[in-house]
Amino acid sequence: QGGWPSPNGKAVTEVFYVLDGHGMLGDSDGAKHYFGPGDVVIIPKGHTGRWDVNMPIHKVWAVNAHDRVEESGPVVRVRVDHSMNFARQFLMETSGKDILYGSNTGGVASASKTFYDVGPTKVGVWTCEAGSFYVASGTRQWFHVVEGVIFITDEIEGISKRCVPGDTVVLSAGWSGYVDVVEPVKKIFTVAE
Repeated sequence: QGGWPSPNGKAVTEVFYVLDGHGMLGDSDGAKHYFGPGDVVIIPKGHTGRWDVNMPIHKVWAVNAHDRVEESGPVVRVRVDHSMNFARQFLMETSGKDILYGSNTGGVASASKTFYDVGPTKVGVWTCEAGSFYVASGTRQWFHVVEGVIFITDEIEGISKRCVPGDTVVLSAGWSGYVDVVEPVKKIFTVAE
């Protein structure tokens, strides 16, 4: 708990999903971004400002180490997306042109919302109904399962991973295999190009 200034520009873009705790990230102009359990926080490369931890934070995170600061404007702003915005009614139907898997989902219903798409980093929420589909050339992605049960099978290695709420998975660029959604799934994702 406590707070501290962060005057040096962040060297990477950091994305985290808050499991427990509460805090605030401030931008260099004093704007404040509060977060708590279930929220997704994006700290872009180049961000300066302040951290305040109000209750100890437990989080899962990913970083994208890219070449340039991609944000435009005089202030690089933190982005907090609150869990209430991940509800189904706020997502866009993406079956047939899925944000993570292209047209590979076939007839399996999926929906998503991208709330950060700057430079080489995309962050959002993805849901999918029960069903199976093949992925010929997947994107490099990190995801954290929030709801449901999903199996990811790597075609080359022949390994299948059962993913349940609380699991975090990294898939390399170009991976191929099967996605089997056993129970409707919701996951927070980051795509790093």
